[in-house]
Formats: sequence, C-alpha cells, structure tokens
Amino acid sequence: MSGFVALLRKELLEQWRTMRLPLVATVFLLVGLSSPLLARFTPEILRAVGGDQFQIVLPTPTAADAYDQLAKNLGQFGAIVAVLLAMGSVATEKERGTAALILTKPASRSAFLLAKVVAIGTTLGISTGIAAAGAWFYTLILFEPLPLGGFVAALVLQWLALVAYAAITFLGSTLTRSALAAAGLGVAAFIVLGILGIVPAIGRYLPTGLGAPARALALGQPGVDALGPTVATVILIVGLVVLAWLAFRREEL
Repeated sequence: MSGFVALLRKELLEQWRTMRLPLVATVFLLVGLSSPLLARFTPEILRAVGGDQFQIVLPTPTAADAYDQLAKNLGQFGAIVAVLLAMGSVATEKERGTAALILTKPASRSAFLLAKVVAIGTTLGISTGIAAAGAWFYTLILFEPLPLGGFVAALVLQWLALVAYAAITFLGSTLTRSALAAAGLGVAAFIVLGILGIVPAIGRYLPTGLGAPARALALGQPGVDALGPTVATVILIVGLVVLAWLAFRREEL
C-alpha cells in the first residue's frame, strides 16, 4: 500500500481541479432542493393541466412523498453520475500512458486502485450529503420534519448503492482501455440489478434492496432490518475492488 496517501491526495485534487466534485455537488444540491418541491406541487400542476373537463383527485402530498421523490431522483441520476465518475478512472490512464508513469514512482498498484475508489466514493459521499441537507431543509418547510437520525442513515444506504454502481464500472475500467466500454458495463449492471431486484429471494441483498430499509429509516418506522442488505452491498463493493486488483496487477501498462 505504499504511496496510498500521496495518490489519494492527487486523486482528490484532480476531482477538484477538473471541476468534477463542485459540479456533481451542485447538481446533487439541485436534486435535493427540487425533490420536495416536485412532491409538493406536482398534484396542483396535474390538476391545472386537467382543467375543467377532467377532475383529477390526488391525495395530499406528505413528507413521505418528498423522500420518495428524492430517493427516486438520487437512485436514477446518482447511478448515472457514479458510472460517469468511474468509467475513465483507470481506462483513460492506461490509454494515455499516465498509469505507467505514475507507477514508476514508489507506489503499488493496489494503492493506485484504492486511491481512485476512495476518491470516487468521497465525491459521491459529499454530494449525497449536500443533496440530503437541501432535501431535509425543504421538507421541513413544505411538510413536516423527518427524523434527522433516520434520514441521515437512509442517505448513507443510498450512498452505498451509488458506490456499488461505481465499483462495477470501476472493474470494467480496469479490464479495458475504453472508458465507453466500462460505462456500458455499468449501465448494463444498473439495468440487470433493477430487474433482479424484483425477485424477492435475491432482490433484498442487491444494492437495489437498500431502498426499502432506507425509506423505513427516513420515515422513522420501527423494526427496520437494514443489516442484511448493507452487509451484502459492502461485500459486493469489496469483492469488485478485489477483482479489479487481481485483473490490474497482471496487466501490461
């Protein structure tokens, strides 16, 4: 693990220098702020569109609707961002030849890979936290307050799911020199996991299975069992990073 700290510092500075971290954080903030607004005013917009000829009856929106809107937006948009962050993380370095230059310094390949994974996870974590702050604040204003502790725990689970999608794409990025090919793997995994998530026997232990316990935590519901899906997702992430390392350590740069 020689050189990990130096490489991590380099990766984090790169995230900032290339404006990836500020851009992702800003967009996530907009997602967080807009989700409660959409939940609050969508029924009124639909009634206005219906006009006098069509009477649309919808239940009064609640804080639960605001959280559901946030979870949907983060789950879909956040997965795309996770793929974009990870797709060129290693593939681009190999294609340009910069990976070989970096590894001529006293740094191991494992440190090289781990620094990239941690930097991607940090960007997603900071951005998810910013989105959560905006969403919780607007939900407090427009509806009623959600339990802060449960809401934070729910967003940690949402973040874990995004890191899992990034880890899948990251594995693809170590196996190829094409960032587009890595992105294709990430998008395909997102679709496949979404389909498999419908199957009760295995869906609970996939990253998509974190949605149900996250919602229960955010709404302060009792008897939440989040341990199984959380452990399974963490094992998946670690396993994907290990596979990436096994593939990368034998690869010619």
